[in-house]
Amino acid sequence: MKNAFDKKVRTRRFSEGDLVLKKVSQALKDNRGKWAPNYEEPFVVKKAFSGGALVLTNMDGEELHSPMNSNVVKRYYA
Repeated sequence: MKNAFDKKVRTRRFSEGDLVLKKVSQALKDNRGKWAPNYEEPFVVKKAFSGGALVLTNMDGEELHSPMNSNVVKRYYA
């Protein structure tokens, strides 16, 4: 059963220059409740590591304070 499932799993591959959306942390409370956005503004991948870590910058070129794991971002199609 595991082998059948693993055949359909597609790995996320990010490369430098890709646009991604970052998932909003649930630790931050928002008074809009369920109407709050799930993802933050588009970011640019500055560097992608083999383990899945990503260094992100915003559109102005300012780097985020810490690397992100690839499971908290999704590709942004503009």
